[in-house]
Amino acid sequence: MPRMPRIKSKSGIYHIVMRGINRQTVFEDEEDCHKFIQTLQKYREISEYKLYAYCLMGNHLHLLLMEYKEPLETVMRRICGSYVLWYNKKHGRVGYLFQDRFKSEPVEDDAYFLTVLRYIFQNPVKAGIAARVEDYLWTNYTDYIGEKYQADRDYALDILNVDREKAVKKFIEYINKDNDDKCLEIKESQQITDNDAIKIIKAHCKIEQGLDLQMVDVDKRNRCIKELKEGYGLSIRQIERLTGISRGIIQRV
Repeated sequence: MPRMPRIKSKSGIYHIVMRGINRQTVFEDEEDCHKFIQTLQKYREISEYKLYAYCLMGNHLHLLLMEYKEPLETVMRRICGSYVLWYNKKHGRVGYLFQDRFKSEPVEDDAYFLTVLRYIFQNPVKAGIAARVEDYLWTNYTDYIGEKYQADRDYALDILNVDREKAVKKFIEYINKDNDDKCLEIKESQQITDNDAIKIIKAHCKIEQGLDLQMVDVDKRNRCIKELKEGYGLSIRQIERLTGISRGIIQRV
């Protein structure tokens, strides 16, 4: 079937989601995350888009930006092409890194803009890999509340209040508020079965049985749990069920 044409945004603002091909991890370590963020900033200057939010999540990412000098397709081709070339060279691989083309939805009004902003920043919390929004390193949440920032934060803060100090206070309250926000997400074609999940756990963590993960060094255990959640998409309950590690530990990692 032919692809459906991308819905164009009248405002020029889009929420964008990309995932690694076959659920592959696209951010293996901190260097990868730093490189992607640097790439975002590099092409922000070249393509002159407005960057409002990003969240890097192991095997997928979210962006909130407004196209300006160049159309969205050109912007994303620049960003992804540059990062994939670097990533493949570093990790000794070839071929595609991201699944199909990126997904996007138009953001046409201020209310939905704030909803998407909160959805992106709360993504790690709802995924169970961060206890608080501010604990997760790979978003630009702190750009909105600190003195130094790289995000185009004025648009969001001006919606909340013309007084900057009051706007930042409102921003913190709004972003951290409990919610049932529903925004663009990449739907999983199928849930990972327990049989497949235990194979992933044993192969990735290099253990004989799932329960063996309880016995490994704490740092290695936590690293494995993080990678199982972010890189392979295993749920917290699934990891708990197959390894016997408490849910609280898995959530905190």
